Amino acid sequence: MAINYDKLLNWPIPPIEQTYSKRDSILYALGIGLGADPLDTDQLKFVYEDGLQALPTMSITLGYPGAWFAHPDTGITRSHTVHGEQIFVIHKALPVEGTIVGTNKIVNLIDKGEGRGAVLYTECTVRNKASDELLCTWTSSLFCRADGGFGGPSGPSMPQHPIPEKAPDAVCDLATLPQAALIYRLSGDYNPLHADPAWAKKAGFKAPILHGRCTFGVAGHALVKTMCAYDPARLKSMQGRFSSPVYPGETIRTEMWRDGNTVAFRSTVQARGVTVLNNGRAEIA
Repeated sequence: MAINYDKLLNWPIPPIEQTYSKRDSILYALGIGLGADPLDTDQLKFVYEDGLQALPTMSITLGYPGAWFAHPDTGITRSHTVHGEQIFVIHKALPVEGTIVGTNKIVNLIDKGEGRGAVLYTECTVRNKASDELLCTWTSSLFCRADGGFGGPSGPSMPQHPIPEKAPDAVCDLATLPQAALIYRLSGDYNPLHADPAWAKKAGFKAPILHGRCTFGVAGHALVKTMCAYDPARLKSMQGRFSSPVYPGETIRTEMWRDGNTVAFRSTVQARGVTVLNNGRAEIA
């Protein structure tokens, strides 16, 4: 069935109550590659319970509603969906354990046209259940590759941050593990596209691909390492647009351009000559 614009725009997503532990914070950090060097004490504080800290990019796993869009009445073809864009804003340092409530809502739905797909934007506000403090807000887009042409509006799209036309101020290469997607999915995104070769083939990929959120986390690691001296409190916000998939085991290069407290960035896989995360923007305290 085709997407019904009014129905999907008003689709009810139930609030998500989520309890997570120090183990979950460690598992998230391991999933995006922290701890690769066992002698690096800067990384150790994200993967070891003594003095444990939470990475700011973990915010996008909190209140995540899962594949609600897989319901047949949404009109979305789940096998042909990929992550489009991601933003988060940190309002208060993330605790390494606790119970949160995530409130998700659909904020925009764009019809790119027949054969060109559709883009669905959702926003999640994450609050500490005990104190009701606002911890973070994140927004993401879902690119529904097979579902354009339903007669919806063609815009507006999320504004894209420009990348400077000069050499980057810093470059950071971070390798991913061949089993990275299988580890990362334990942080809550169980889409079979990232685990099942048959599902990946059905979706048009040669093998399971890395989660967009994992690629985003690797870029976030590069920013925390290079621009924040591994102080997670300094990364206040981050956004980027996914432009090509990453296959687990590939090395992701993140190029960064600093302008005051703003950092423009993009991530590439040099081995294939592709940009995988583009138009990145981060706010550094």
